[in-house]
Amino acid sequence: MTALKSDFLRVLTERGFIHQCTDIEALDRRAAEGPITAYIGFDCTASSLHVGSLLPIMLLRWLQRTGHKPIVLMGGGTTRIGDPSGKDAARGLLDDEAIAANMAGIKKVFANYLSFGDAATDAAMVNNADWLDGLHYISFLRDYGPHFTINRMLSFESVKLRLDREQPLTFLEFNYMILQAYDFVELARRRACVLQMGGSDQWGNIVNGVELGRRVADKQLFGLTVPLLTTSSGAKMGKTASGAVWLNEEMLSGHDFWQYWRNTEDADVGRFLRLFTDLPMDEIARLEALRGADLNEAKKLLANEVTALCRGRAAAEAAAETARKTFEQGVVAEDLPTIAVPLADLEAGVPAFLLLARAGLASSNGEARRLIKGGGGRVNDVAIPSETHAVTAADLTPDGVVKLSAGKKRHALVRPR
Repeated sequence: MTALKSDFLRVLTERGFIHQCTDIEALDRRAAEGPITAYIGFDCTASSLHVGSLLPIMLLRWLQRTGHKPIVLMGGGTTRIGDPSGKDAARGLLDDEAIAANMAGIKKVFANYLSFGDAATDAAMVNNADWLDGLHYISFLRDYGPHFTINRMLSFESVKLRLDREQPLTFLEFNYMILQAYDFVELARRRACVLQMGGSDQWGNIVNGVELGRRVADKQLFGLTVPLLTTSSGAKMGKTASGAVWLNEEMLSGHDFWQYWRNTEDADVGRFLRLFTDLPMDEIARLEALRGADLNEAKKLLANEVTALCRGRAAAEAAAETARKTFEQGVVAEDLPTIAVPLADLEAGVPAFLLLARAGLASSNGEARRLIKGGGGRVNDVAIPSETHAVTAADLTPDGVVKLSAGKKRHALVRPR
């Protein structure tokens, strides 16, 4: 491939965003000539996105920062079906009220990453229910059904995965890829959108949209995907022992969000700095060259920068200060995640494993028991002696709380009420 001309694709390449792209040379020429419009879709299956969605969000951010227009497509229509890509079983169907509530929660995070407005490169937020809700089924099938063959649809990974595992794939889900392709065509017509981006599991759906645009609208469209992101140890991004790493504050405390990034594996520091921060490449090169204890400073900077983007600079500074007090000074920081327990229950005694699970330091009672058995569960920085050990009012510190810990880096407070 010849040297890239557009800042957009050049930045994505050097920072490691690109996995697949349809006709990258032609897309590069278009992006070098002037602003292009591109979109990524987000279905409304929960009230917050999680860290697994952060790579596509950063993709939209870099699109705008290099002079182009991003569209955030909210899946008000497609969420009613559920994307089968990468799923072993069908999603539970949500009603319109739940979808609307989830959409309201998801929308909040984008204002921290993108600039919205009416200017040429300002971001726009669009809901695909605007056109999907009004479709006439028979007319839609006649106009668009002939462009999709069952043979081709059966070849997509999202379908093969389900069939290979002998899991049912409903006709409802089977329609999802047609509707996603149609979304691209509608955005091309309505918004002059020429590029759809997404995760690598969306490649087949994106290619469908590119081909449909050519067949029914005589438009040259493009697709680009980011790699499936895992940690160096092979773990999936955005999952921890205590659950998903949510982007919204009400779903996950600033401290826990910051700590997730602070705990990045050594081998991932440089890669995550390139993908999830705006730091310049020469600074990232310097940071990822650090070794030993010095690398911890790079991890703290990673946590600060990612948290500042997602939650705001004040939230990042507060989380960093909480960590400093907790780990470097041994002080019980007030803004650690906190659970309230009736004083009467503490006076009677509450099994430590129940509190660890309730505080989110373990994903289940069984995991909390195993944590204690392995020596990783602590109360006020002292190892919990047995799986049946109870936390009582006698464990309250002079600050009036009990400090729970899972290992050395994850903490929570129990406060009586």
